[in-house]
Amino acid sequence: MKMRKKSELPHKLCIACGLPFAWRHKWARDWDQVKYCSQKCRSSSAAGTRAG
Repeated sequence: MKMRKKSELPHKLCIACGLPFAWRHKWARDWDQVKYCSQKCRSSSAAGTRAG
């Protein structure tokens, strides 16, 4: 696999914090389902929906 610059990789916006994040190799199979930039954003978003 050819190495690419980080700026050439696909980007998304995190639905919890709104910051952009880049594609990672471990997300290769399910990039379409990735919504959060980190585990912290995932857990904070889930905790927020339960409280409200």
